[in-house]
Amino acid sequence: QVQLVESGGGLVQAGGSLRLSCAASGRTFSRYKMGWFRQAPGKERGLVASITWSGGSTYYADSVKGRFTISTVNAKNTVYLEMNSLKPEDTDVYYCAATRVGTTWSAPEYWGQGTQVTVSS
Repeated sequence: QVQLVESGGGLVQAGGSLRLSCAASGRTFSRYKMGWFRQAPGKERGLVASITWSGGSTYYADSVKGRFTISTVNAKNTVYLEMNSLKPEDTDVYYCAATRVGTTWSAPEYWGQGTQVTVSS
């Protein structure tokens, strides 16, 4: 059974930092790319950052460039999202996702359960 399990969300003041973790299990993910999405109530889920397990290809949404860093620890099958200089508008539920390399993020194959990030002003 494939599982993506997120952790690390919470409440932080504006300007603070959080690190989200996503532990992947249940299959070999070497041919997958991993992504972090976020979603506010009533809004569409949007891609924040993505990475291949080789680490050679990363993507960041314009809104988080220079503040967020996505990384992997292959030996742990874990993907991280380091979030710095957090703003109240970063408040969302953050989801980990996996989809095959070479496909788009329009319909990820696997999703985590989500973790709440709340940034207070």
